[in-house]
Amino acid sequence: MENQTGQVPIGFDHAGQPVFKRNRSEGYVIECNGNRAIIAATGGKSSTASEDYWAVGQLISVRVGEQRVVGMICDIDVPNQVWDGEADNIIHIKIELVGEIRTDSKDGSPYFSGGIKSYPHMGAVAHRIRHDDLAAVYAASGTKTVTIGSLSQDASIPALIDVDKLLSRHFAVVGTTGVGKSTSVTLLLRKIVETRPDIRVLILDPHNEFSSAFPDHAITIESDTLELPFWLFKLEEFQEVVFRGRPVVAEEIDALRDLIPIAKSRFKRGSSGAAVGLRRDKENLTFTADTPVPYRITELLALIEERIGLLDGKAERPHLRALKNRLDSIVGDPRFRFMFSQKTVDDSIISTVSHIFRIPQNGKPICAFQLSGIPSEVVNSVASILCRLAFDLAMWSDGTIQTLVVCEEAHRYIPADQNAGFFPTRQAIARIAKEGRKYGVYLAVISQRPSELDPTILSQCNTVFAMRLGNERDKEIIRQSVSGAAQSTISFLSSIANREAIAFGEALATPMRLMFETVAASKLPGSHIYENQAKLAAGMAGVPLETVVNRMRLIAEPEKDEEFNPEAEMAQRPIIQSPRLDDAPVRRFTDAAPSQLSSEELRLGRRTTDPAFKPPVFGGRQ
Repeated sequence: MENQTGQVPIGFDHAGQPVFKRNRSEGYVIECNGNRAIIAATGGKSSTASEDYWAVGQLISVRVGEQRVVGMICDIDVPNQVWDGEADNIIHIKIELVGEIRTDSKDGSPYFSGGIKSYPHMGAVAHRIRHDDLAAVYAASGTKTVTIGSLSQDASIPALIDVDKLLSRHFAVVGTTGVGKSTSVTLLLRKIVETRPDIRVLILDPHNEFSSAFPDHAITIESDTLELPFWLFKLEEFQEVVFRGRPVVAEEIDALRDLIPIAKSRFKRGSSGAAVGLRRDKENLTFTADTPVPYRITELLALIEERIGLLDGKAERPHLRALKNRLDSIVGDPRFRFMFSQKTVDDSIISTVSHIFRIPQNGKPICAFQLSGIPSEVVNSVASILCRLAFDLAMWSDGTIQTLVVCEEAHRYIPADQNAGFFPTRQAIARIAKEGRKYGVYLAVISQRPSELDPTILSQCNTVFAMRLGNERDKEIIRQSVSGAAQSTISFLSSIANREAIAFGEALATPMRLMFETVAASKLPGSHIYENQAKLAAGMAGVPLETVVNRMRLIAEPEKDEEFNPEAEMAQRPIIQSPRLDDAPVRRFTDAAPSQLSSEELRLGRRTTDPAFKPPVFGGRQ
């Protein structure tokens, strides 16, 4: 069996098709500058070159003395724009110079250098790069080098990355939906935890995809099993929960800033308030609103009531009543049970952090933190806490607690628009990107829209895996991130295959076009969803509608509150009887009818001079 040029096959591929030896057809350099060169070659009827020899995106070599300059083909054309199918034609091949192959003086093996000592001269011979030279170009020199796939140009050459450099310099995976982005991330994370068993991985998973991707390496934290105590939130994060996306009222935030430290001090002293009053006594207050120390939400509510009852605080009463209303609302909202589920408040920071950040790992170093069941208006606060804790743990442990934070759909948290998103979340992620490598906390940014990512944070990701992108703005962002020969590869981004990527950066010896390894179907992200769909297609019963509705009710979006009217709201609240210090009866809010309130009581609200008063329990929580 011969081909059109009379060649005899040297073997057969996996499909039984004949494989022919590729001829090393030659071309000649006719133009060269510091970055590019043009090669003239013959193509056409009598050419013995294989059909894919002069192909855009491939590497070729140009002989210069004992060295071989490596170039990437970025453009091919015919000078007169006319092709004669019955005769030979002159074609021009434009290449970007990548580096050169040199010979090791000790063992004679080839090795690649990114610098070029001698540039090609006119007439220098160019031809298909040798297999050994191609392997040398993409050889990785790190001690923790892993294979993640193979070269698109030659499937027999592995695509290698340096795991240490991948982590320490942060990395990004970008590509439009459906190209295998999540599957590629799964592959990378598996390689990381296998190579670096000291690393913990925290995945911010907005689509609940990764719980099925790591059945043997990960725990999954869902909304119904999540416990993230409200007192772990910094003031900025807590206010996002309290206001739930609405404009912040400065007077209410000032009240929280003043009263939360007092509530923390009361909890620490085990007192109902005898040791600390409403005045900010510097001797008594050792905490700030941001200190991760527990306090009781009912204590905070009682402090608000005390301040409402002060005679010199008439002006701020409407704001305090509004604040209390907001707190009552979120404490009673079942969607926020992950914050207020504990019936008794205790210092559970160690158990909470230990579970989320896998300390110890117990054979499962990955935590897939599902965000879909968390109210959308507070997802940013939760992401802020997790990223902030990851950095603090690494810093205060002197680098012994190392964590890779994976931000899926990262444009949600770090958008390009500085006025969009949640500033504390952006700040926490930016801190990891800029300072994390010093302490051992690393960042992986995953997005389908790189143009919508914060460019400063994206620029800190020094290894990029760019999968198929069709949007010109997205491609331009990636083009600005690379230099040299990788520039021409960006033009391929709109046409590369699924699971294929243009990779460049610190973790690779040189930019490469690669095909990721195949991941087993049982370990694909979201495989549980595909399994359910397959069962349904096979005629098996799906999830009962009642179950679907119950799930919807647990995570349904709340309706927007109408404009708050303190006086009208106060008139709807019940009252309770409670003694004063002088034993004179004083009305307090309970289940009594609103009509029992006098106009004076409606105006003043609760009296707060009674130290014996014990605040009521809200929903069984203290």
